[in-house]
Amino acid sequence: MNALNFVYQDHPSYQKFLPMNLSSILNLSDLSLYKLHAARYNGSHEPLDVFLRSRAEWDQWNSWQGNKNEFTRDTILSLIKFYPEPDTWLFGGLYQVKSRSPEKNAHSYEIQKLDQGKELIGRLKLTGPLPRGRAFHLENVYNRLTVSEILKNTYNGESFCGYENVSIDFTMLEIIYQNGRIDWQTALTNVKGIYLIADKKNGKIYVGSATGEIGIWARWGSYISTGHGWNKELVELGDVSLSYARENFRLTLIECWPFKTDDDIIRTRESFWKEAMLTREHGYNSN
Repeated sequence: MNALNFVYQDHPSYQKFLPMNLSSILNLSDLSLYKLHAARYNGSHEPLDVFLRSRAEWDQWNSWQGNKNEFTRDTILSLIKFYPEPDTWLFGGLYQVKSRSPEKNAHSYEIQKLDQGKELIGRLKLTGPLPRGRAFHLENVYNRLTVSEILKNTYNGESFCGYENVSIDFTMLEIIYQNGRIDWQTALTNVKGIYLIADKKNGKIYVGSATGEIGIWARWGSYISTGHGWNKELVELGDVSLSYARENFRLTLIECWPFKTDDDIIRTRESFWKEAMLTREHGYNSN
């Protein structure tokens, strides 16, 4: 019986046996057969966001060859930078390199995802600092990593953090919304409120509200589908508004009210925040 079956079958409270070593969890044999892929922010996208929104797109991250040909061994052990927690990595799978292009600046390897460890993809978390870069001989960094947690289910976005703590990048909100996380949906469906959208590129802010029969969850859903939520000055960002929102927007809930609250109260509070933050003069509010 391997170590993984021992943990799962004989001890339901398996977390108390952590930390464990990576070899015992994934049944690795010779470490010299593996190249570690430490997937990090590439200047445009977080690999964790990519993994959560599209497994096919995540597979492509592991097939990139480029001019360095960094994956010179036949097996890639892939880790995803788990940016909600420091020095934490999420297991992204094992891939076999089937072929490499001899040409310089070739785009991709031909890879095949392995069944080995597939039940732990998106569930196995490791902690430990890794050097800068994306590709390492596994035996050189193996002792830096410790198995810290095995999630009950595949990670599908951050848990609801409480109304007073809701401040989230557009990409993570998009993932939470598309995955239909019940904790977020339940909390935000039946409340009205005031929110702001901060543009990380230029510092401009938009203050908005959810009123009438529309709760925060539905109102934010309009941003997920359009990038602009039909706000005049955000619409003027043009056809790239959704990609722009993914790269630059952060949404924060600044006031939360019961659904039965009169809309005039919400609008008065919205106006207060527009004046306080000067969003009509220097932000994205036009009224």
